[in-house]
Parts: sequence; C-alpha cells; structure tokens
Amino acid sequence: MEGTPANEQIASPRRAPSQQRSRERVERMLAAASALIAEQGSDAMRMGEVAERAGVSIGSLYQFFPDKRAIVWALAERYTVESQACISATLAGVSDAEGLAQAFSELVDIYYGLFLAEPVMRDIWSGTQADKALRELELADSRANAEFLIAVLKRLRPDADPVALDTTAFLVWQMGEAAMRLAISVERQEGDRLVAAYKRMALRELLGK
Repeated sequence: MEGTPANEQIASPRRAPSQQRSRERVERMLAAASALIAEQGSDAMRMGEVAERAGVSIGSLYQFFPDKRAIVWALAERYTVESQACISATLAGVSDAEGLAQAFSELVDIYYGLFLAEPVMRDIWSGTQADKALRELELADSRANAEFLIAVLKRLRPDADPVALDTTAFLVWQMGEAAMRLAISVERQEGDRLVAAYKRMALRELLGK
C-alpha cells in the first residue's frame, strides 16, 4: 500500500520516561489529563491544572510534555495500541465468512460503546482533525488495522485481487471511523441505526456479496 506503512513509527513529541519512578509519574499525569479532558475538553484544559491534579510540579510536567498537544498525542498513542491489540485478538481466529461477520460486528460494537462511554476518546478523535501529525498517526493506525483485516480476507478469498483487498480493507476502516464520528454526534437512536447500516454495507463489501 502507498503512504505510511503500517509498521512505521511516527515520532512522538514528548520525552519517554526511562525509570520506573518517572513512568509512574507520567501515568499520573496522563490520568489527570484524561480526567480533566473528560470534565471540560482538551481546549479548556490547562497545563497547571494537570500538574496540580497529578501531584507534580509544573516543571516535571513540562519535562515530559512540553504542551497540551504532547499530552493529547500520548493519549492517542495509548488508545491506538489498545485498539490494535483488541482488533488483532478478535480477528486472529477467523476462518470463515460467518466468523468474519461476527468478529467484525463485535469490533464495531466495542468501538461504538467506547466512544459513547468515553468523552476523552471523543475529544481526542475530534482533535486529530486540527493537527497534521495526529492525522498522520490516525492514518497509520487505520493502515495497521487494515492489515489485520487483509490477513483474514486473503484466507477467505484467496483468488481475489490482493490490491483490491488492500483497498477494500483500508477504506472499510476509514469509513468506520467516519461512521463512528457521525453516530456519536446525533441522537442515540439515530446513531444506533447508522452503526447498524455501516456494518451491513461494510460486510457486503468485505465478503464480496
């Protein structure tokens, strides 16, 4: 596939903690930031508030996170790692069309539920649209997720054009992200209908029906 390879790492705009004590401090900082974003959104969050809630000095916070963007980036990276682990585990054992339909539907429901329940994830997701580097991280995430799906499709449709499968899988993930954004921006009943419609359309394309 063209563009950012699935396994290419995009440089993070923050210092990585090397010692256990530092890692624990960073965890407190991210937990504090997550709580503040949930309460008031990332735009209203202030670095001083993060430091105060985490119980660290502002200098310590800036040592690892030079600005709010770095905090949002770190949270986005964390959700990316967690989501890829979930997708990989769910799709790993798929061996037939029925299994793919069940696994794909389960993944969509998991993501929809998370974004309904976690305002932090919604805020981060919307924030990626205004930041080129975060958009690139999101794009790399979509390509990596598509690779898990491509592996399944090649098992189920060995005679299909591999380039077409790559394109289909990548587009399905990108469309899924757009569908989720739309679903959580409308009333719950309409959102449920939109998610159900996305699953039907995506599975028709994935299964070649």
